[in-house]
Amino acid sequence: MMMPIAEMREFASFAPAEQRYIKRSLDIGLARCDAFRLWGRGEAENTAIRRQYVAYQDLKTLRVMIPQEGSATEVEHLLGKLVRLAAFDLEQERIASFAAFRFLYERLLGAKVRPWLPAAFCAAAALPQIRPERRKLLLQSLSEAAATAPGWSPREPSFFPEYVEHVEAA
Repeated sequence: MMMPIAEMREFASFAPAEQRYIKRSLDIGLARCDAFRLWGRGEAENTAIRRQYVAYQDLKTLRVMIPQEGSATEVEHLLGKLVRLAAFDLEQERIASFAAFRFLYERLLGAKVRPWLPAAFCAAAALPQIRPERRKLLLQSLSEAAATAPGWSPREPSFFPEYVEHVEAA
């Protein structure tokens, strides 16, 4: 029972914009609801949601591509798609740290993706379409411990935050 509480605490530590983006992304990526109806507050947001639905089309493919052995071909196929998806999310400027990125992607793709997240995050954060000052903040958010972890937990995440109307309206 301690792990869900730790996951809730971690989520609570994220900025409100990160929390909102993570919840919306989980609704889109896990097909939990009609994101347009729940999250669309205007034409600009509906356009962003539409773009996110398109970007997230590779999620099903990515879930089955996570390498077991880590052969060069497996890594190439996974990281290419994963970096493209990570770049999309980082370009939205709603995810401000590796912790928030990892939190989201563990839920979108499962625990097996953990070893690949630091590489995908660094590659996406270093791309030229990320503003230089933002690039610096993102890359500095990746701790040495996360970048050099000798192993990763196989335990699947258990807390999946959802939209709560009275909290969102406040």
